[in-house]
Amino acid sequence: MNFLLIFRVAFRALARNKMRSALTMLGIIIGVAAVIAMVSVGQGAQASIQEQISSMGTNMLMIGPGSMNMGGVRSGTGATSRNTLTADDVEAIKAECAGVALATPVVRTNAQIIFGNQNWNTSIQGYNESLPQIRKWPIKRDGDDGGEFFTEGDVRTAARVAVIGQTIADNLFPGLSPIGQTMRIRELSFRVVGVMSKRGQDSGGRDQDDVIFVPYTTLQKKLRSITYIDSAYVSAVSPEATYTAQEQITELLRQRHKLSGSDENDFWVRNMTDVAETADETNRIMTILLASVASVSLVVGGIGIMNIMLVSVTERTREIGIRMAIGARSSDVRTQFLIESIVLSVTGGAVGIVLGTSFSLLIPRLVGWPTLISTISIVGSVLFSAAVGIFFGYYPARKAAGLDPIEALRYE
Repeated sequence: MNFLLIFRVAFRALARNKMRSALTMLGIIIGVAAVIAMVSVGQGAQASIQEQISSMGTNMLMIGPGSMNMGGVRSGTGATSRNTLTADDVEAIKAECAGVALATPVVRTNAQIIFGNQNWNTSIQGYNESLPQIRKWPIKRDGDDGGEFFTEGDVRTAARVAVIGQTIADNLFPGLSPIGQTMRIRELSFRVVGVMSKRGQDSGGRDQDDVIFVPYTTLQKKLRSITYIDSAYVSAVSPEATYTAQEQITELLRQRHKLSGSDENDFWVRNMTDVAETADETNRIMTILLASVASVSLVVGGIGIMNIMLVSVTERTREIGIRMAIGARSSDVRTQFLIESIVLSVTGGAVGIVLGTSFSLLIPRLVGWPTLISTISIVGSVLFSAAVGIFFGYYPARKAAGLDPIEALRYE
């Protein structure tokens, strides 16, 4: 069997009806392009969310005050009417929980910041010196002097020092190096000792660089006059140890807060690994759903190929009879029509790959959605389009191979 000759005959037959062949391929083109584009959008969203979760920190756990039950009246989670977490709790967690590597109290507020004739309203967040390691958020190191993060001594003495985000540096200190400058927060002077590296927006669209970090003791004593903390960030010793650390923290805090076996926790411990896994699973399901919906057009395109190939068999009945009369075997006829079907689907698939990849590259520019072009989706689309050609082309090819040569020659 001369496959090269069969391919030439197949291409010649398809070229005789260029418009019909192009319209037949259109379903496959749209299907493949849609699958690639939808999978790229889904995987881009998945990668973006995972990046945002990773930016929270490595092996991250979050601790916050929980609801209280007083006389049958329950406060909401994190209600400020009863604050149950203190810096001593965080120190105990670092000292007594073997699964914990680092921990920091968290205290927050908002304030108007003033420098010279510039002012800016932003979030003031208090941590200890471990924040850059816990959040994996280093000081700016791109050639410009980013200064340094505040020290343990600054935390112990409640020093009025601050580390600012890049947005604060751009808006409050335009054209100046912020390092060593003095700004006012609620009438108190703070010396800028560092600038954090740029983070950009989080998954909720909030500017992560629009923030000022100060020692949590400074924020507690000099800006809010409180003794409790709003929450705590904890970094486990390894990703595998996050669940062990979660259990250890829960047990320790129940002991420190003198909770009996029947008492509800007056705190919560959230494992960011669970959040990451949940987000990953949700996005995986959405990606599969989008790809499945887009794949429907591939099936529709395959039905179009079967329809056109059946019409082609009918139109070329006499041609088939002549070929078989001069020696062509049924397998040769079947192979020819099967190859024609595969050529239609694979050519449509190739064009669909180009269009789908182009759409995937344009989507971030047009609507701002992140995309991630997947090699698997491209290879899968090629294989699926070829399978469509074989599956939907086999019946017309079999019908053509089963024609009686005598009856085919008499066909008008």
